Amino acid sequence: MDILTINDTPGQHARSFYAATAKAPGPYPVAEGAIKADVCVVGGGYGGLSAALHLARQGLDVVLLEASRVGSGASGRNGGQVSTGQRLEQGDLEKRVGLDTARVLWDMGSEAVDLVKALIHEDGDECGWTDGVIHANHRARYGAHSQAHVAHLNNTYGYDKIRYLTRDDIRHEVGSPGYHSGSLDMGSGHLHPLRYAFALARLATAAGVRIYETSRVTKLDTAAKPRVHTEAAVIDADHLIMALNGYHNNLLPAVSQRVMPINNFIAVTEPLPHDLANRLIPNRYAVADSRFVINYFRLSEDNRMIFGGGESYGYKFPSDLRAKVRGPMVEVFPQLKSAKFEYAWGGTLGITMSRLPHFDRLGPSALSIAGFSGQGVALATLAGKIAAEAIGGQAARFDVMDHLPTPGFPGGAKLRTPLLVAAMTWYALRDKI
Repeated sequence: MDILTINDTPGQHARSFYAATAKAPGPYPVAEGAIKADVCVVGGGYGGLSAALHLARQGLDVVLLEASRVGSGASGRNGGQVSTGQRLEQGDLEKRVGLDTARVLWDMGSEAVDLVKALIHEDGDECGWTDGVIHANHRARYGAHSQAHVAHLNNTYGYDKIRYLTRDDIRHEVGSPGYHSGSLDMGSGHLHPLRYAFALARLATAAGVRIYETSRVTKLDTAAKPRVHTEAAVIDADHLIMALNGYHNNLLPAVSQRVMPINNFIAVTEPLPHDLANRLIPNRYAVADSRFVINYFRLSEDNRMIFGGGESYGYKFPSDLRAKVRGPMVEVFPQLKSAKFEYAWGGTLGITMSRLPHFDRLGPSALSIAGFSGQGVALATLAGKIAAEAIGGQAARFDVMDHLPTPGFPGGAKLRTPLLVAAMTWYALRDKI
């Protein structure tokens, strides 16, 4: 299985609503010949672009290699939700790493959202940022937990931008009969994810980063002086950052044992009548629900429903992506049973067993950032900055992330696929109970 080509054509963005409504920078050249740099960054998503940008702003000579096009992976295909904190709730983090480290991780998560917003503003505010993300409970019994979670953030972390939503509240905010309670976080938000990736690329090139597209890594050496091979180039650098997330394609055993690629799917309707859109999400917040096989959705600027959902039992995308998403969408919004989809696509993200990011030192001069588990818009952006800090001699925050528990998947890369099938089958069943 080649995760980079099993569903995609190298050198092309997926045929998505995002690609149809964003102007790509470049195209950037293919890497050729002998290339030297202070730092080589592999991966043209949020993490790699952010790392390259922040390294260049330190005055370093940076080369970035992307196997396809910048933003062509999960960074250009996701639901566009930008949430505070980590993928785990703070209470769960406290149990795993203690209150002090959990506070550090909370501060990092808050900084990550602020960093995204600052970079968007620096590029010119073309990414459609909108405040507000709702967590919606699809079971009434989850209400007490949400209420306690909000109170904990208010009282322990002094975070006053989140509030609990009662049954009446959430029925006002989300026009679905399937939700019983939830929370609204006004410190989070949503954006056009591919435009954001392109914004990072523009900022990086303006800072002096040399970006090469359709330049897939075929071999690498993570020794004291890293060397990276593509089909047409050899890059010698003083430092290396691998920022591949779910598209690592088992290139790095240390990463592939701990980061599992999984697929998710998004479909986008035709523009909806304004009165119908107002009944569905009147305040234009993004929504993610409490299912393990999560549904996440929001309205576009022109009132299309952008809906992500549907489980996957392998790495090849289903032949009918529209049908894969229509079932979950109509379950949430029966009002949309006759709505036409104009776009549908799939993408691959990287998850860890603990749902915490996986940072790793691959060698004396080589770092890896991956495993953002569906929260990569903010966390991958900050991860790139933290990796750049480490190369610049300030490694304290990288070391905090490096020491987080991210155990390997049982059986490693060889058993990931059957494990994925078993897990998704079980949790899809649990969501229905």
